[in-house]
Amino acid sequence: MRIDYHSDLKEVQSDEALARLLSDAEQCAPFDRLAWWQGLTEHCGMTALLAVARSDDGIAVLPLSGSSGRLAALSNWYTFRFRPIVTGSPPLEGLARDLARRAHRLTLHGLPDEDGSASDLASAFRAAGWLVRRDRCDTNRILAVEGRKFDEYLAGRPGKLRTTLKRKTAKVATHILTRFDAEAWDEYEAIYAQSWKPEEGSHAFLRAFAKAEGEAGRLRLALAHAVDPSAKEPSPAIAAQMWTVEGGTAFIHKLAHRESGKALSPGSVLTAALMRHVMEVDGVSLIDFGTGDDPYKRDWMETQRPRYRLDMVRPLNARNWAYLACKWVRSLAAGAKRS
Repeated sequence: MRIDYHSDLKEVQSDEALARLLSDAEQCAPFDRLAWWQGLTEHCGMTALLAVARSDDGIAVLPLSGSSGRLAALSNWYTFRFRPIVTGSPPLEGLARDLARRAHRLTLHGLPDEDGSASDLASAFRAAGWLVRRDRCDTNRILAVEGRKFDEYLAGRPGKLRTTLKRKTAKVATHILTRFDAEAWDEYEAIYAQSWKPEEGSHAFLRAFAKAEGEAGRLRLALAHAVDPSAKEPSPAIAAQMWTVEGGTAFIHKLAHRESGKALSPGSVLTAALMRHVMEVDGVSLIDFGTGDDPYKRDWMETQRPRYRLDMVRPLNARNWAYLACKWVRSLAAGAKRS
């Protein structure tokens, strides 16, 4: 088995097999690609440590970040889910054993388990001598389209949402772009600044990502305007959303509306327009609303998937003793409370 670590992600591009594995051609979600991790390091101030284990039977790639023996997932608030990239029978246990030379504690969050990622990693690290704590940390809301047209899907939505769309759709004009447009993106940023959303983590990261997705034909950038037949010029957009589409899945990345336009429900009207587009034009089989169990996501989505955090420590490393002691005391307290 061969194990390599890359702190400079440009090195990966010169490794033909690895670059191909982490390319657009092989990965059907942005979070699994080298370009995504490069964006996090370039625009979000994250340091990278790409751990790669290869054997005759498979490959395991674990994108990490951190220093001083404390490592975490190379991901942030933009990442819907984090997982190792694997082929064949990946040497995860061998990678876990070798990581003990570089880290005393490793925390991975946002792991799915519908593909076995969380369970496989937990098993590999336990077998390699790590103590592993697994907790549910988030929720991923999704919609399986199952061949439905938009109107058929809409008939099953909550009555309040259907009533809102019936009353507001004629009052809001929507426009969906399938390429990157600088002026439209400036409108998105202006809307976001006047929305209820918290301060954006990295405008530069999101813009670079949207531009790259537009060039690849995967971007769905939508704007909503209030309808005013008496206006001589178009009014400023009051809502904007950024989705991407690939591999049969539509990913809902960003959405925002101006508080001044809230009465028109432009966000709901725009979501409906994009839903119709990805179902009937793009023909997706799955729509992914990312993480967070917000009530408005439940109105649109029908299924939820858990996301997990794995906290893994080397029990004999002195730097972990204070952490382990704290966990032990808390466990005793919880047991006493239950008693």
